[in-house]
Amino acid sequence: MSKAVITCAINGVLTNPKQHPVPVTPAEMAKSAREAYDAGAAVMHVHFRMQEDGMGGFPSWDPDLALEICDAIRDACPGIIINQTTGIVGPDVSGPVACLRKVKPEVAACNAGSLNYLKLRSDGSWAWPPVMFDNPLEKIQTMIDAMKETGSHPEFECFDVGIVRSVNMYIENGMAPSAHYNFVMGVASGMPCDSRLLELLTEYKREGDPWQTTLIGRSEIWPVHQRAAELGGMLRTGLEDTFYLPDGERASGNGALIEALVQCARNAGREIASPSEARTLMNLRGG
Repeated sequence: MSKAVITCAINGVLTNPKQHPVPVTPAEMAKSAREAYDAGAAVMHVHFRMQEDGMGGFPSWDPDLALEICDAIRDACPGIIINQTTGIVGPDVSGPVACLRKVKPEVAACNAGSLNYLKLRSDGSWAWPPVMFDNPLEKIQTMIDAMKETGSHPEFECFDVGIVRSVNMYIENGMAPSAHYNFVMGVASGMPCDSRLLELLTEYKREGDPWQTTLIGRSEIWPVHQRAAELGGMLRTGLEDTFYLPDGERASGNGALIEALVQCARNAGREIASPSEARTLMNLRGG
């Protein structure tokens, strides 16, 4: 079985840094990335946050800030692979595209289908106003075209089984040259975090194409991480996805979460890929 490529999802899009230990500033991002890098992460999935006082819980699409953050991470983590977010609600994708052109990441997340983004409180009321995370075909094509321009490999974010099957059609149609699947599990209105479903998903993807999981939740995600490691997938965790270690304790930061994920890989008999090895396994431009 191939070595395990480990991705750290450093901070996410809306998590409140006053409540959780998510990094926001370039210095904080670089420090947290270094902790994950030292623990075994070869890839950093990054979101950009507003830097103004009290605004760090909101996203930013300032390309100069994006480059400053990514350069700080690159300086702190020699050879690291940057995976840039592009997720945005609505038809205007000028912000993500401007950041792609500025940063030129080796990998870029490409949301491959739409999702009603829902969550309920215990009393049955909505936890937030229901929103459509809209990713129609035209929007996806625009993102893919920008990634081709910048030499960024698309990582297709799949929130349900139909989106996995759609990715296969994107490849067969010629929209994108190759696939890198990311099975997103644990969003309340998306696929559940379930190892039985994971085993089926690996049968629906294109044979031979790399895949990984993004698992959202608490302690219930860790058996599924273990199964992903056993099935040969790439592995991802970080403060975007969870705040909890396998024993249910809250994680102090990204380094502790990556240490736990590395242990899953080693439990499955797999060694950890260096950034250069990850480039080859992921079919990146530098691999």
